[in-house]
Amino acid sequence: MPKQTEHRGRRWYAIHTYSGYEENVAHNLRQRIESMDMQDKIFDIMIPKEKKIKIKNGKRKIVEEKIFPGYVLVEMVVTDDSWYVVRNTPNVTGFIGAGTVPSPLSDNEIKSLQKRMGVDEPEYKIDVDVNSPVSITDGPFKGFEGKVSEIDQSRGKIKVLVSMFGRETPVELDFLQVKKI
Repeated sequence: MPKQTEHRGRRWYAIHTYSGYEENVAHNLRQRIESMDMQDKIFDIMIPKEKKIKIKNGKRKIVEEKIFPGYVLVEMVVTDDSWYVVRNTPNVTGFIGAGTVPSPLSDNEIKSLQKRMGVDEPEYKIDVDVNSPVSITDGPFKGFEGKVSEIDQSRGKIKVLVSMFGRETPVELDFLQVKKI
């Protein structure tokens, strides 16, 4: 009696890997699909990533971050053979699911992930309002506190009124340089 059943058809499944080995697992799995002639059962491999804006050394950088570190998504038809090929790929620790039967991801989950991955330019998420008290976390004014006076959503910049020498001075900052108090 086979453990896996083919009646589910072609679906996306999440496999757990050692963290940091996602690219390695995807590469090895692609080679195994090829060498074991599983193209008719295992179709696609995806490591969900999204672009994020970070500030490093005062400079804005766009970096790609894994949405689910330690996981690789595989589009496949689960049979005993295909399950074995994926499960025994080096650095794969298992499928996500109950017991030995993998649980497929819903189509909505896959669509929203693909949409999230397809965003070319990361958006600025500015979670402060005018007059919000903020603490400056980076740059020459690190450690100062102030009040937001202007927000430029399109450039990701905000103006903060900082009290220096007994008077309020406007300072233009990147939104990543402040934290809401």
